[in-house]
Amino acid sequence: MKRIALCAAILAVAFTSAAEAKGCIKGAIVGGIAGHFAGHGKLGAAAGCVIGHHEANKADKKAQPQNGQN
Repeated sequence: MKRIALCAAILAVAFTSAAEAKGCIKGAIVGGIAGHFAGHGKLGAAAGCVIGHHEANKADKKAQPQNGQN
């Protein structure tokens, strides 16, 4: 039952704040699965969300053109 609640919460976040959850959902899913096998599914999902969001922001900054450079 806890898994269903966790999945529902992740999906709710995905559909309510998609603009700000970039990378978080994918990271939470991967982290949750990895954490589940280690016995810490919620912690893995939270860490995966943070890492996924960070990586998405890093990729966005890299894709943006630098101002003042040709």
